[in-house]
Amino acid sequence: MAERRIGIVMNGITGRMGTNQHLIRSIAAIRADGGLKLKSGDMLMPDPILVGRNAAKLEALARAHGIPRWTTDLDAALADPKDEIFFDAATTQLRAGLLQRAIEAGRHVYCEKPIADNLADAVAVARLAKERGIKHGVVQDKLFLPGLRKLKLVIDSGFLGRILSVRGEFGYWVFEGDWQPAQRPSWNYKAAEGGGIILDMLCHWRYVLDNTFGAVKSVSCLGATHIPERVDEQGRTYQADADDAAYATFQLDGGIVAQINSSWCTRVRRDDLVTFHVDGTLGSAVAGLQKCRTQSRVNTPKPVWNPDIVQPIDFFDAWEEVPDNIPYPNGFRAQWELFLRHVAGEVADFPWDLAAGAKGVQLAEAGLQSWRERRWIDLEALEI
Repeated sequence: MAERRIGIVMNGITGRMGTNQHLIRSIAAIRADGGLKLKSGDMLMPDPILVGRNAAKLEALARAHGIPRWTTDLDAALADPKDEIFFDAATTQLRAGLLQRAIEAGRHVYCEKPIADNLADAVAVARLAKERGIKHGVVQDKLFLPGLRKLKLVIDSGFLGRILSVRGEFGYWVFEGDWQPAQRPSWNYKAAEGGGIILDMLCHWRYVLDNTFGAVKSVSCLGATHIPERVDEQGRTYQADADDAAYATFQLDGGIVAQINSSWCTRVRRDDLVTFHVDGTLGSAVAGLQKCRTQSRVNTPKPVWNPDIVQPIDFFDAWEEVPDNIPYPNGFRAQWELFLRHVAGEVADFPWDLAAGAKGVQLAEAGLQSWRERRWIDLEALEI
């Protein structure tokens, strides 16, 4: 058994998602386990170099997690042929340009979503990757969550019958930053800096809907800026001009109707921070981040509407939880491992690529257009 090194330029890794999900719970975790075991028996060992603008943060992060390499010089990092992969988790506005630089340098690319802040740039970078023949992927983490994986199993088993509708609820209260620090960076609420929940979340909902229920055909979306004034990381009050909530309806293949509310201005009283309630002719399912519960046709209660008495039926009783029959690793790590195997030549097909990322941006743009023009927007097939 031999160790096989694979170099990764990790850009923008000092942010919340970059640090927690991509470094600590994915790459550093794989390293701590001795690498990723390939079918040949060899161990694929990620060798990251952390890249960013703040040298002190990079040095501290690298030291804390046993990473020997870091730099503030992205050009030098991209020029080193020993590092095969470029990963980006920095700001959305810069992403398409950074991906283009990495592709032109001959690097395989893997990145957070959205892959661009507009569809034209997203399509251009996806086409460039295809032309150059490099391997490319986009983080589509929700597909790898235990709750969504269980839901997909339920659907594929035929338990639900013909799916009729999907109802999604996502969000939580993001504090304004005045008397309690916000959980999200202030740029999320500034349109000029690529903020807005529609651009952020409709990219997620595109791959969730396409891969779990049916291809998205059209969208009707209403956005809102419910909290117009917030306080940033330096304690300065600013005008929040990006949308902080989105109320969207989607038409899918097979006549399925999906409704998803996304909000940073809602207080949670549901099973999880995101839930999907799916109704079918033979049964229903409700999935969150970790759990999935089902109710079959024969176990469906028969309520009678009577507002004069307390409802005698406990509607939670007739639901059964899908068991954890298999282990479910961290979703970000699971997709990282698949991409590393893809680059190593062990996995030929990697469907979560830049073309899939461009489809997410397409839906976000369509959602913004729908809000602006107050009408349904049909999605055309992307040619990449």
